[in-house]
Amino acid sequence: MIEAYQLGKQFGAFHAVRDLTLTILPGEVLALLGPNGAGKTTTVRMLGAILKPTTGWARVCGHDIVQEARIVRSKVGLLTEYPGLYSRMYAMDYLRFFGTLLGMDPRHSQQRAEVLLKQFDLWEARHKQLDSYSKGMKQKIALVRALIHDPPILFLDEPTTAMDPQSARTVRDAIGELRAADRSILLTTHNLTEAEVLADRIAIISGGRIIVEGTIAQISRQLLGDPIWELRLVSAQDHQSVAPLLEDLVPIEEIGSHYLRYRCAEPQQINPQIIARLSAQEYALVSLAEVSRSLEDVYLSIIASKNGTTPTSAVTDWHESVPVTPDERPVDAMSGTALAPTPQREEVSS
Repeated sequence: MIEAYQLGKQFGAFHAVRDLTLTILPGEVLALLGPNGAGKTTTVRMLGAILKPTTGWARVCGHDIVQEARIVRSKVGLLTEYPGLYSRMYAMDYLRFFGTLLGMDPRHSQQRAEVLLKQFDLWEARHKQLDSYSKGMKQKIALVRALIHDPPILFLDEPTTAMDPQSARTVRDAIGELRAADRSILLTTHNLTEAEVLADRIAIISGGRIIVEGTIAQISRQLLGDPIWELRLVSAQDHQSVAPLLEDLVPIEEIGSHYLRYRCAEPQQINPQIIARLSAQEYALVSLAEVSRSLEDVYLSIIASKNGTTPTSAVTDWHESVPVTPDERPVDAMSGTALAPTPQREEVSS
């Protein structure tokens, strides 16, 4: 659905995005994360055929973002962090207006507007001017605007900003439904919990480059090491004495007053052996569970590395372990053949 290869954007001497390569499949949600100024918004604007890339190329639904910019825009629903609304318009009129701009006939845009306003709990406010809406309601009407033409691809920039918990839940549920209908979604957010719930894959961008990409489990293991497991025994004093019993099986990470933690790459094989040893020595086991590691742990580890707070080897090793060469370009979704780079052009379509 989305293919980009060595995409870059330069403003004068400033490189906002450098050598960005990614692919998003039908029904997939990719969360693009990074600090302010990392290049997220510039990336979205290029993929949405709003900005012309300086280098590289991209295709959306098979259409080139420069040569076929108008078609690309018709395939994309875009929600920006600060959506500009025509505050004096009434909600229903506003949606019909944008439906017309997107080439929809009046009857179809009216039907879509009714469905979406009801879905996002805005039906009762359909005849109110937009300047009377709360911040959360304005964000929802902007999302409805992005969905009015039923696009196969959505670019969502901070979609739940300023929303109350109930409204945010409505939006997250809608994103889940869209993914189930094979919509592809590029999500940018600072809400890491939201990204963790919604995204199939994570890409973290810093300084205009994607430095890490993969599932949360993949990048967690790469950057934070093997999973950590915690066992708890009935007697708190036993945690110190049991450590020598396990040292030949696993590296001990930490011994607390009521727990022992160790790293384990193959828990299916190792944990039964640990339980057997504890039982043989008559240690009473209360619990054995993996210590959860959140997306926030991974994200902060990466950003700290890039800022020089911690060693950068983990990030560098990950980035260099999955190089993208011309022979590993995105492939055509229909034929499975490698896509050739699009020649550079001087003009962007109007």
